[in-house]
Amino acid sequence: MTPRVRLCGRVLGSVLGALDRFNARHPWSHNDRLHGWVLRRLPDGRRAALDVGCGSGSLVVRLADRFERVDGVDPDAVSAAWTARRLSAHQGVRVRALPFERVLPADGPDGYDAITMVAVLHHLDLVPALEHARRLLAPDGRLLVVGLARPGSVRDVAVDLVSVVLNPLVGLAKHPRAVRPVPGRGHGGFDDDTPPPTVVRAAELTVADVARRAERVLAGARVRRRLFFRYTLEWTAPA
Repeated sequence: MTPRVRLCGRVLGSVLGALDRFNARHPWSHNDRLHGWVLRRLPDGRRAALDVGCGSGSLVVRLADRFERVDGVDPDAVSAAWTARRLSAHQGVRVRALPFERVLPADGPDGYDAITMVAVLHHLDLVPALEHARRLLAPDGRLLVVGLARPGSVRDVAVDLVSVVLNPLVGLAKHPRAVRPVPGRGHGGFDDDTPPPTVVRAAELTVADVARRAERVLAGARVRRRLFFRYTLEWTAPA
């Protein structure tokens, strides 16, 4: 490695470190940004919805305004218990500590009209998860996924680079005043107002990988790369 390459590496590391620190002081949610897309793409049938990996329940609350019944499931028992307490006053909402593969068709009478997954699918075995979602959907039911994928093409890298540049600008617009992260907060350190931390896992598949595998299971599924390191997947079950 030449001195010039080492210098470029150090400069790049310094820039990325500075961006990281700035983003931490002006945080915003890449996932919540796409809740609007989910809500706009909901099907006409509005009896029952299932939010997979419901986390703090932010999407569950918004779905509860649009469906007679909303089930939220999360494999993390601590997170599910926290969210169940938080949403206990909401009519028609049920939150359980349950991995997605253990959700039964009987849990949604006549099937779910909508199944949502936000930043969840890369934690699961993709093809079996999509097959299970297909079994759980009612006729004309809709699967709506906001997912993470690793870059796998020049276009992917270009979109991610644009996202890296725009991310601090959006953070500054949403949080003009810098916030300070609370140190030492883990599964035992959260309180009634602060949800437990989420489990972070790097995505292994590219958007192209997801699209190819989804097409084998869900014919006609629409997969689209989005800004800020996300993609969306939409599929409607046959009538």
